[in-house]
Amino acid sequence: MIQAWLNGRLCPVAQLQIDPADRGFTLGDGLFETMNLHQGRVLRLHAHLSRLAEGAALLHLPMPGEPAIRHALTSLITANGETEGALRLTLTRGAGPRGIIPPANPQPTLLITQAPRAAALPPCALHISRYRRDGASPLSRVKHLNYLPQILSRIEAQEAGADDALLLSSDNLHIAEASAASLIVLQDERLLTPPLMDGALPGTVRAALIAAGLCHEFRLTTASLMGAEAAWLVSSLSIREVEFVEGHALPLRPEWTARLNATLFTD
Repeated sequence: MIQAWLNGRLCPVAQLQIDPADRGFTLGDGLFETMNLHQGRVLRLHAHLSRLAEGAALLHLPMPGEPAIRHALTSLITANGETEGALRLTLTRGAGPRGIIPPANPQPTLLITQAPRAAALPPCALHISRYRRDGASPLSRVKHLNYLPQILSRIEAQEAGADDALLLSSDNLHIAEASAASLIVLQDERLLTPPLMDGALPGTVRAALIAAGLCHEFRLTTASLMGAEAAWLVSSLSIREVEFVEGHALPLRPEWTARLNATLFTD
């Protein structure tokens, strides 16, 4: 039986109960992190928890200490007996009265679930979305629970016959990111990725590539993307080659894909 962790204890997923007054459910008042479980280890866990802490501070949301979260993750992984997969941590402000003002003494909800990792996806076609990312907003730096622009951009892409969407910056000139992944572009044998100022989320794999000196921030336009030597969508769980952008074909570079995959599965 698959277990989840809810507010300090293990619980079978089929028996989970969330208070209907939970502000994560009613108002999207919370944060989440999706993490890669590989060979029994949560990759880049410190980076995920650091981003979670930054988001909690921004939202004035009480957060369990890092030791408590690490204990919860270890307990869940052990209970489920799986050493590969995906972990989703959701932290909300907990239940509250009607209205948008948070309760004076919130009791946060911490939910962690585990799932198999999805199979590797084939190269994708991208659609340029009408939805934008505001790099000037502090909310663009955290993974909060309102993902409507990303959801709508993915629907828009599907309706256009594409696999995923690229969201532009608020100035409508530069690329920010895909609906749920960072964009990595190869130009002149250098890996580039949009800067945070253009609305890119500070992704953990993106940060690892930059820290390793393998990738650099650079403002990208749709024209520069279409002229690139290759491109990928990267997240904590996957790397996907980009084959088309608005019908324009991009080269595939399997040797670079292998290098990126090697980074994905290391810490």
